[in-house]
Amino acid sequence: MSAASSRPRSRGTAEHRLFAALYDRMTGPLERAVLGERRVGLLADLAGEVLDVGAGTGANLPHLRSASRVVAAEPDPAMRRRLAAKLAAAPVPVELTGDAAEALHQPDASFDAVVFTCVLCTVTDPDRALAEARRVLRPGGRLIILEHVRGSGNLARWQDRLTPLWSRLNPGCHLGRDTAAAVERAGFTIERSELFDPFPRWVPARPMLQAIAAPTT
Repeated sequence: MSAASSRPRSRGTAEHRLFAALYDRMTGPLERAVLGERRVGLLADLAGEVLDVGAGTGANLPHLRSASRVVAAEPDPAMRRRLAAKLAAAPVPVELTGDAAEALHQPDASFDAVVFTCVLCTVTDPDRALAEARRVLRPGGRLIILEHVRGSGNLARWQDRLTPLWSRLNPGCHLGRDTAAAVERAGFTIERSELFDPFPRWVPARPMLQAIAAPTT
């Protein structure tokens, strides 16, 4: 994704520490213009226990106001340090873990909602990450998605060409992932979805997908 919304999954290098240090400043304009309102619509009414996967520097925390408990999983140490500094201001109790999306150290059927926002572009194995989300969801639970996804036609072809370089400039980010298809492969039914395009045409990290899904019964 663009520097406005991707975040590094690898660990410990000066490059990634710098990226984490600048992340909130880079994402600020997009959050104020577009993503903040989207987060409110997706997250404000989530009740019960919520798992925020790849929580980054904590952009979701102010919006999870109806949850009884939030677990924020962030494997990148530099991101996690910045997230930890925001926990005291969160509106609900938050537990911070270093779990990777593909290996959640959480019991089966332990959450009422699992949230992925601007993270599935960077995980090593999206299918495994989504399978883990399904494992930890309770019956009747919901999967919440806000991600940039694969375009169509010429845009998709450019995404494929640019991803090797893009992934180095925006650590770990893959431009052309078909996240809706991955959600369905993992055993979910998408109940509501919207594609929207908040970026200029020259930005290849578009469109974005906002979706709510439930485990297929």
